[in-house]
Amino acid sequence: MELSLLRSLMNQEFYIDHRGSKCPDRLFSKDARKLKHTIDFAMNKYKRDVTPDEVEALFMANNPSMTTAQKHGYSSLFNTVKREQPMGSDVAQDVLSKLFQQVIGEDIANLGFDFVNGTEKSLRPLRDLLDKYNDNFLPEVKIEWDDISFDAIMAKQSVQMKWTFNIPEMARKVEGVNAGYLIEVGARPNTGKTSFHASMLVGPDGMARQGAKCVVLCNEESYDRVAFRYIQASTGFPKEKIQANIHEAKRIYQDVTKNVKIKDVSGEDMSWVETMCKSERPDIVVLDMGDKFASGTYSRPDEQLKANAIYARQIAKTYSCAVFYMSQLNAEAEGRQVLNQAMMEGSRTGKAAEADLMLLIGQPAQVEGVDEQATLRHINVVKNKVTGWHGMINCNLDYRTARFTA
Repeated sequence: MELSLLRSLMNQEFYIDHRGSKCPDRLFSKDARKLKHTIDFAMNKYKRDVTPDEVEALFMANNPSMTTAQKHGYSSLFNTVKREQPMGSDVAQDVLSKLFQQVIGEDIANLGFDFVNGTEKSLRPLRDLLDKYNDNFLPEVKIEWDDISFDAIMAKQSVQMKWTFNIPEMARKVEGVNAGYLIEVGARPNTGKTSFHASMLVGPDGMARQGAKCVVLCNEESYDRVAFRYIQASTGFPKEKIQANIHEAKRIYQDVTKNVKIKDVSGEDMSWVETMCKSERPDIVVLDMGDKFASGTYSRPDEQLKANAIYARQIAKTYSCAVFYMSQLNAEAEGRQVLNQAMMEGSRTGKAAEADLMLLIGQPAQVEGVDEQATLRHINVVKNKVTGWHGMINCNLDYRTARFTA
């Protein structure tokens, strides 16, 4: 292996990247070390790639006092070097890095042993060693930089949303979602969060109807109650009409929901969600409720929820899906039409920082005797990395059919 490394060091680019303290003589045996000294000499003098024949000629010229036996011995060693194939630069880099870490690791261990046993009274030698090699402990990496040419960036801007919203004004101003997006949807209890994602996926022109493979994971309401909202939203029928037209309702529901899976996952955490995404490869994942997937030990609840949102975003990017993270809003949002990020329950800024799109659903305070107030919903677009538009979209929730309409 050390002879293959010597062949690699005959390449000027590799040598420059690994000379000096990154490739100490101690990595090599006694005879190989002498060959490396000749390579060092050649590189410093000629500043180009050198061949094994050139290194041999320099070695023999610089060591005229060798005996005949020694010359034969080194000639045999050079013949072996010539037969060796140089390692690929990436492999040679990894091998050299591991050897370096082993050698320096032994020095660190010995200095630590001397300090523990009292033969060394100060940690100064250890500090000096670490200072000497400093960044050489870090692995070398080859970075493939992103293409930021004008044409490449403009092509990215022209990419259309893969899955569009089925509320016309939202489709115009927010457009829709793509793989890798984290969409946080917040509302007060009984505002219609479940109806919102049911209407968005299986209502007229919904994302499941557009062909998206959708997974709905519920840990608050039972799966059958969530699924019934999907029956209502897909058929557009209230409960009594569904019961009166069972066969028609079943046909519509089964046709629309062939791209939809629903599961009660109470007690599961975000790692389970990742496992599911790796297995099922959905286009859209709905977490209802997102916060209840949080796990781990944190000093503050908001830190736990932030970490949970970060994990959800990583899942979206890693598995090329859009994740809808349903959340509660705090009591400050009750009866309010205009909402803001600080009203997110348990995490005023942490969760919001991770979202590509944040939709907060408000409703006006109820006025006695005014029934239409109960159906009004106000979708506040409070964060939007998709199109940049912020504002309010007014719509109606028909709670009898679980549909949001313009």
